[in-house]
Amino acid sequence: MWVRMRWCGLTAAAFVLFPAGPAVAQEWTWPEEPENLEILTAQQLRPVMRGFTRALGVRCSHCHVGEEGASLATYDFPSDEKQTKVTARVMLQMLGDINERLGTIEPSGDRAVNMWCHTCHRGRPRPMTIEEELGETLRAEGVEAAIARYDELKDRFYGRGAYDFGEAGLNNLGYELLGAGEVDLAVRIFQKNVEEFPESGNAHDSLGEAYMARGDTERAIASYEQSLELNPRNQNARDKLQELRSGS
Repeated sequence: MWVRMRWCGLTAAAFVLFPAGPAVAQEWTWPEEPENLEILTAQQLRPVMRGFTRALGVRCSHCHVGEEGASLATYDFPSDEKQTKVTARVMLQMLGDINERLGTIEPSGDRAVNMWCHTCHRGRPRPMTIEEELGETLRAEGVEAAIARYDELKDRFYGRGAYDFGEAGLNNLGYELLGAGEVDLAVRIFQKNVEEFPESGNAHDSLGEAYMARGDTERAIASYEQSLELNPRNQNARDKLQELRSGS
């Protein structure tokens, strides 16, 4: 069950804080009077927190101090030690602000649009595009790790709307790398896009451009020829082939 969260006039936001103190038993129940509950009511607490964990695909330990798998009675819920909890406060306030503004718009359908945590997150702690996700992995671990990350995300999220696994994601990342002068990295990303979309004339066209930038004329010609075969109306491929074959 999701609780409709339209909070108006918020001047401060706080995540849920539970009573402190050492655990005397290994059983835990939702508190009747949770501490520092500045946004939600006690009645909203349980459904909203459960909805929050589903929307981000996380568990209590993501925001709260506690060991995953341990009894919740051992958690230090009031602690602000984790930055993710601090971030959650800001995100909850933002959610309220957005829904307040949405409430001023005349609905274009039979119901007003409302913002939820899962509107952006869709099962992910950090709602990024596929190219942002892969770019972060590439910068930290290299291009092969980024490609492995793509496969991992596709296996886990394909069909769930969390990422757009169309050809544009890898294509955008490839051109970002190409624009930054990272030609070899761009080639590898465009190669992956061709592997994923072998029938896309555009994917082969992009790979041809990367090969051309690297000075690999033979492979560039092969890529543009394949692109033109798949899409005979691709004038860019025709022009590039003429340029490559003439040596100009």
